[in-house]
Amino acid sequence: MPRFRAPRGTHDVLPNEIPEWRFVEEMFRDICARYGYREIRTPIFEQTDLFVRTVGETSEIVMKQMYTFTDPGGERWTLRPEGTAPVVRAFIQHSLDYGMPLVKLFYIAPIFRYERPQAGRYRQHHQAGIEALGASDPTLDAEIIALGVDFLTAIGIEGYEIHMNSVGCPRCRPSYRTALINFLTPHAQRLCPDCQRRLHANPLRILDCKNDACKALTENAPPIVDYLCDECASHYAQVLQTLEHLGIACVQDHRLVRGLDYYTKTTFEFLHGELGAQNAILGGGRYDGLIEECGGKPTPGIGFGCGLERLLIVRQQLGKHIAQEAIVDVFVCTVGAEVRNTALRVLYDLRRAGIRADMDYLGRSLKAQMRFADKLGATYAVIIGSDELKQGMITVRSMDKSEQDQVPLNEVVDYLLERR
Repeated sequence: MPRFRAPRGTHDVLPNEIPEWRFVEEMFRDICARYGYREIRTPIFEQTDLFVRTVGETSEIVMKQMYTFTDPGGERWTLRPEGTAPVVRAFIQHSLDYGMPLVKLFYIAPIFRYERPQAGRYRQHHQAGIEALGASDPTLDAEIIALGVDFLTAIGIEGYEIHMNSVGCPRCRPSYRTALINFLTPHAQRLCPDCQRRLHANPLRILDCKNDACKALTENAPPIVDYLCDECASHYAQVLQTLEHLGIACVQDHRLVRGLDYYTKTTFEFLHGELGAQNAILGGGRYDGLIEECGGKPTPGIGFGCGLERLLIVRQQLGKHIAQEAIVDVFVCTVGAEVRNTALRVLYDLRRAGIRADMDYLGRSLKAQMRFADKLGATYAVIIGSDELKQGMITVRSMDKSEQDQVPLNEVVDYLLERR
């Protein structure tokens, strides 16, 4: 039993898993670039009040899931539990909208939440997300969803459903809040303890509860779309029409409110059956009041986030995988200690020419070195022995063809470059 282990709810990404991660991350960066998004990186911790104000004081995240600490100077900080608020904070702090009426940003970053660990849900997970700041046009909402579709297609994920809803705005939401409280109050004792506390503090959160009794009760709750103001209803209708025009099918889900208090108007989730009950692989929505709430000027915004671990699980379940690439192209084998300096020079010449190369540092036999070269996936082995070296020659062996050539020492790099 190891003395130290990774903390519960976290995991190590091992070298043989990295190709899958790099593939998904590179595809995300590529798709974002096609849509005009630029990368941003923010600190992993922020002032605690940033998340209390934006995510919501009564939200599950703030009440139960944040990793918060007080530094020696008495300041309270929180490890990032979601990706949007830090991007918004940076947007305001650095005036990123100066001369840019629409700012499109993306990030890939670790997220921290104290949750019960389960498949695809960790206390530290990695999230890819986008934020488009500066436009309220419903066409942008559809574009954001289209980007998500293109990304999932690029990484080979299909068979998901897109669920859509509108959660209205501060003008029309109060009337729905009243209607929902009136509907739930006669059944309050059937709600879980958390939702009983939410009933008058934040009743929309009840629609997001995963408790079976609460889900059954809210099944017949009045749909929020029936209470939208004219502006929100028109906005939602235009989003749906644009998606239809783009050929993107969606399901209207009147209980979809997401777990963050800052959402307005459009909300959406991509759901996949391979993840069981916790089946969201991508989700987001519009947050037209968030930037103002954080101290900026009124600026509309919309974005989404997706957990990379969940996407990788779905890819695995679908039988998608990236072939393991060779660790090196060339392995330099030495026969005798007297040739090691020459081997080192050859090794560094190969590397400087752009060839991935390594050599033996354990003094193993030639047979053991060749076995290790094969394990590393090397295409060629460069064998340096004292007798050949006296003649200025070395041996280059093809690992897959079992063929070998005698090559002048000063020509070995060119020889291998020609055969790449």
